[in-house]
Amino acid sequence: MNTTVEQENSKKEKDLVKMKRSALILLGAAVVLFVIANVYRINWLKALSEAAMVGGIADWFAVVALFRHPLGIPIPHTALIPSNKDKIGENLGDFVSDEFLTREKLEVKIEQFNVAIKASDWLIDDKNAHLVADLIVENVIPGVLKTVDDEEVKGFIHRQFNSQLRKINFSEWIVLGLESLVKSEKQEELVTNILKTLIVELNNNKHLIEEKVKSSTPFLSFGLADKKITEGVFNGLYDFLVEASHKDSSIRKKISEYLIRFIQDLKESPEMQQKVNELVLGFADKKEVQDYINGIWLEIKTAIANDLVQKEKSVIKKGVANMIQSFGKGIQADQLMVDKINNFIKNDVLSVLINNKKMIGDLIASTVKSWDTDEVSKKLELEIGSDLQYIRINGTLVGGLVGLLIYAVECVLHSLVV
Repeated sequence: MNTTVEQENSKKEKDLVKMKRSALILLGAAVVLFVIANVYRINWLKALSEAAMVGGIADWFAVVALFRHPLGIPIPHTALIPSNKDKIGENLGDFVSDEFLTREKLEVKIEQFNVAIKASDWLIDDKNAHLVADLIVENVIPGVLKTVDDEEVKGFIHRQFNSQLRKINFSEWIVLGLESLVKSEKQEELVTNILKTLIVELNNNKHLIEEKVKSSTPFLSFGLADKKITEGVFNGLYDFLVEASHKDSSIRKKISEYLIRFIQDLKESPEMQQKVNELVLGFADKKEVQDYINGIWLEIKTAIANDLVQKEKSVIKKGVANMIQSFGKGIQADQLMVDKINNFIKNDVLSVLINNKKMIGDLIASTVKSWDTDEVSKKLELEIGSDLQYIRINGTLVGGLVGLLIYAVECVLHSLVV
C-alpha cells in the first residue's frame, strides 16, 4: 500500500517539475523575443514579448504566493496557504459538517448507493475476498495466537471437557451396548475371543506364575514344592479357561447369567450407576488423559501456524475467502437482510453521524491544524501544482496576445489621428 502511494507521489513530482520547466521555457522565450525585438527594432514583437513577460512573471508570482514567499522575501499577502492553514482547517471542518453531514443529502445518497448490495458485490469478488482473507491470515490470526495464553486455553478445554463428561450418564451407554451385545451372537464370539486370548497369555506367562509361587512359599522348602505348586496353579487355570471356551459349558452359562444380572442392576440401581460414572470420571482425571487433552490445543496451534506459512496454499486462507464470498452471496439472496442493512445505515449510522457532525468538523479542523506548515504546502502543491503551472503558461501566452492587440489598436488610433 505504501509503495503504491510513493509511486503515485513520485509521478506527481515528475509531472510538477515538467510543467514548471515548460512554463519557465515559455517565459524564457518571451525574454529572448524581447531582446530580438529591441535589437532589430521590431515594435510589434516588442509589444508582444513585453506583455508576455509581464503576464508570465505576474502569474508566476501569483502561483508561488499561494505556497511560499516568492524568492524567500516575506512580502505581505504571500505564502497564503501556510499563513492561513488553521483557518483553512476550520473552514473545511465547518464546510463538511454543514454542507455534507445533513440528513436530507445523506439519505438520498444512501438510497442511491444501496450499501448492502455494493458491499456484498465487493465481498463476492474473488480478488477482494482474498484481499480480506490475506489481512485476516497475516494480521488477525497470528495476533490472536500470540495474545492467547496457552495455559488459559488448556484450562478452558479441561473445564469444558470435565463439564461435558459430567452431563453424560455413562451407565445408560454401557447398558445399551451390553443389551445389544447380549441380544446378538456377538456376545458369544466376544467371550470366546477373550478366553482364547487369556489361554495364549497364560501359556506365554507361565514363568510369572512360577515367580509368584517362589516368592510366596516358605524358604525352608528349598524350592522342592515350587514346581508342583506352579504346575497345579497353571493346569487349574488352563483347564478352567479351556472348559469356559466351550459354548455349552456351565461356566459360559454363568458368565451370560452374570452379564444379564449386571445389566439389570445397572439399569435399576442408582448406586451402581453412580459408581460406573465415577469410574469413568476417575479415568478421565488421570494424568495421561489430562496430558492428552492439554496437548490438543498445542496441536491445533501448531497446525494453524504450519498452515498459515503456506501463504497462497493455506487451507485456512482459502476457507476464509470462501466464507467471505458465501457471506456476500447470502446477503444478496436475502432481500430482508439487504433491507435491514440499508435501514441500519440509513437510520442508526446516519443518526450517529448527524449527532456528532460538530465533533467530526472539529476533528477535521484539529487534524489540519496539527499538520506541519511546510508539509501542507508541499502536499497541496504536489496535488494541484501541475495544473497551476497552466496559469503561468496561459498568462505568458494571453499576455503576449493582449500586448499585440494593444499595439494593433495603438497603431490604428495613431493612423486615424495622423
